[in-house]
Amino acid sequence: MKTFGKLVLGSTLIGAIGLAQAADHFGGITWGETSNNMRKSHSVNAQLNDPDLDGAINNSGTWGARFGTVEDNARVYVTYDYASDTRHQYKFRQQNLLGSYDALLPVGDQGTQLFGGVSAGLVSLEQESRGFHRDRDVGLAGGVQAGIIQDLGHNVALEGGYRYLRTSADARLKERGVGNAGRADLHSSEQFYVGVNYRF
Repeated sequence: MKTFGKLVLGSTLIGAIGLAQAADHFGGITWGETSNNMRKSHSVNAQLNDPDLDGAINNSGTWGARFGTVEDNARVYVTYDYASDTRHQYKFRQQNLLGSYDALLPVGDQGTQLFGGVSAGLVSLEQESRGFHRDRDVGLAGGVQAGIIQDLGHNVALEGGYRYLRTSADARLKERGVGNAGRADLHSSEQFYVGVNYRF
């Protein structure tokens, strides 16, 4: 039932964006860095000697793709982000599927806009650490973002931004041949990124 609810939420977000009435569509790609705040259970700290799980995805390269609709003063869009990295033997993979709304504020007459808005959707957290059984969880995510967009002409724009998410995904750490060490919760995630958008 929990999984069904997540699927319904994701479908609703995508459907709402698809039905949005706007003058133009846009698509784009992003590249940036993601850092995570992992909350470890007491048993993980005790059995694994306080492992640095925050460091697994910390300033880690992140790529993304987006598609949506845009007006003069607002935009709605779907974003997919992917990040994966390792610290010591601990490896995590994070994927976000988010629906977002931004208010747009023109600055001057050189095609510059500031944006700020909210996002909600799904986050997938996978644990693939060496010596541990693989584990994966899909949770909910919600947060805010802000940044700047610069129109370059010919329907192309550069974008730079920051996003903060609170999430509910977690991962089990179970050593091979030993047993369950406990869980690590992905409490929050932040991302700095740059991107290129094409309006059509």
